[in-house]
Amino acid sequence: MPFRYRLQKFLEIRIKKKEEQLQEVVKAQAEVDRILLLIQKNKAKIKQTIADMRKSDPQMYEAFDRYLKSLYDEDERLNEELQKALENLEHQKELLREREKEVNVLEKHKENKREEYIKEEKAAELKLLNEIGSQKHYAKSVEKRQENGD
Repeated sequence: MPFRYRLQKFLEIRIKKKEEQLQEVVKAQAEVDRILLLIQKNKAKIKQTIADMRKSDPQMYEAFDRYLKSLYDEDERLNEELQKALENLEHQKELLREREKEVNVLEKHKENKREEYIKEEKAAELKLLNEIGSQKHYAKSVEKRQENGD
């Protein structure tokens, strides 16, 4: 009879939860990457605006200042958003580590049960072979007695 793990359904459920959590980590990482890209684009806009301001007419300085202030405000907002996204990513990774532990515990349990099953099967086989050997020995001894007795 092949080995059947009695908690296989629980193991499959935990594996599914781990895979779902992995998808959450991927989503959180994608969000961090998206925000980093926006920050990079915003910084490029700031550099470009500063360069354009130096080349422009002094009468335009006030408009450039307002635009730069809005870009700096955007930069602050994006950095706050990045911190929240990084915290979320770390939280999702922690949940993933917990799910992996849960799966590993059951997989280790399954492996231990498989080893116990193999030991029991070997013991049963050895017992059967001992019984067969005993029966053969008994049959030979009876046969010898009959030959010696005749």
